[in-house]
Amino acid sequence: MRTRVQAALLLFVVIAVAAFAVPLLLFTASDRTQQLVLARSADLDRFASLMDQAEQTGDTSAVTAEARRYTQLYGEPLVVTDTRRTPIVQTGGMRAADPAVGRLLDAALRNQTAHPTGALRPWSKGSRMFAEPAGTGTRVSGAVVLRASVDTAAEDITRRWAAVLAGTALVAVACTVLARAATRWVVSPLRRLDRAVGQLAAGLPHEQTRAGGPPELRQLATGFNRMAGTVTAALEQQRRLVADTSHQMRNPMAALRLRVDALHRHLPASADRTYTGVTTELDRLETLLDDMLTLATAEHRAGELAVTDDSDAHCDVAAVATAQYRLWEPVAHRTGTRLTLHTAANPVMAACTDHELAQITDILLDNAIKYAGPNAEISLRCTVEGRHVALTVSDDGPGLTSEELTQATTRFWRSGRQRQDGTTGTGLGLAIVEQLLAGRGGRLELGPGRPRGLRAAAFVPCAVTDAADRGGTTGPGQVRRPSPGRLAADPGATAARRDPRGGTR
Repeated sequence: MRTRVQAALLLFVVIAVAAFAVPLLLFTASDRTQQLVLARSADLDRFASLMDQAEQTGDTSAVTAEARRYTQLYGEPLVVTDTRRTPIVQTGGMRAADPAVGRLLDAALRNQTAHPTGALRPWSKGSRMFAEPAGTGTRVSGAVVLRASVDTAAEDITRRWAAVLAGTALVAVACTVLARAATRWVVSPLRRLDRAVGQLAAGLPHEQTRAGGPPELRQLATGFNRMAGTVTAALEQQRRLVADTSHQMRNPMAALRLRVDALHRHLPASADRTYTGVTTELDRLETLLDDMLTLATAEHRAGELAVTDDSDAHCDVAAVATAQYRLWEPVAHRTGTRLTLHTAANPVMAACTDHELAQITDILLDNAIKYAGPNAEISLRCTVEGRHVALTVSDDGPGLTSEELTQATTRFWRSGRQRQDGTTGTGLGLAIVEQLLAGRGGRLELGPGRPRGLRAAAFVPCAVTDAADRGGTTGPGQVRRPSPGRLAADPGATAARRDPRGGTR
């Protein structure tokens, strides 16, 4: 905006300065030209008067001597003739027989004055011809022709134009400085407001915007600060509520699980079904709390990345995909599904951290293993598509209908078939993936598989750096992933309890 406003003001300055300078330049050239014409006309009048006296007295010595002294002094030739075009005096090499001179003499003998037309310019060169009749009234006693040099006049015009242009340049510079100052005065508060709006939209802590500029902008900044303070406080309270709720409920949940486990050994066999239902619901509540906290963290991180620069973040997608495949392949095997990996031989760098990419991969693989069903084929692919790296998880399970695909990323949404089947889930997994990708400028695409099933593709922008050796895989404990101990004890139950995506099918 600042550039556009400055461009508009500078254009106005250029037009205004040009509207002042151009007429002034033309006037100075015309004025100096007029001075030249008046000066030479006065000289011609003097020689015409001397020629008229010589015609009356018959003595031409005065006009001859004066003409020669004039040419010696000014270097401008003269031709003076009588009414029969007989030369009285010819100086400076100019002759009455010259065609151009002859035409001027004929006009002067017809009692016509000949002065050059058109204003001089700094680049004007050469000379101009003047002619005037001698005599009084309608009586013509001779003719005078003068060839005047315009070099001196052109030099004067050059100096005057240089002074005008220098003054114009100073005015233009002063106007430019004033325009920049005025633009900064008006636009700077708007830029501060724009940054503050971006921070507020991203959910970041609000900083008071300094009021400045015109009174209207100061009033706007003051009102925005009040509004931003209210909105930020509400968002912070909401975020703190979600985080505190998740944290504060962990201890009661853990205590409840311990009491239920301790009670189990005192229960009769007929209560096993009830005990299993209670522990299943406890697992579901724990997963829901974890997912709510993860989603809140992902939203906050996406807001931070929207207004900050984290261009140094990058990871090797192939390495992360391989690491996650090794963790999830035993889970897939124990649930009766077949998981395959297809990655590029060379490192494929994406503009995100390995932690974020591993979390995205975990959610997509967990969903596919959980909902594709027994004997399903699941593939994990890593490809480069244009300026993005695509991490795709495909299965040949029941998939989703076109209507369900449009709702799959809605928070807490779950497919009706899965609710009827009793498959656990929170409906938050794909919402988490969507927020993680949005923070890095990526996207999540869901579509039907071929010939059946579901295809989930996470697109992440390619990293600008090619330092693949700084990528690295994701180590245990950095992301939510299957615990080797729990997998060995009961992999099926672990996959059922842990639902990063939340059962979107």
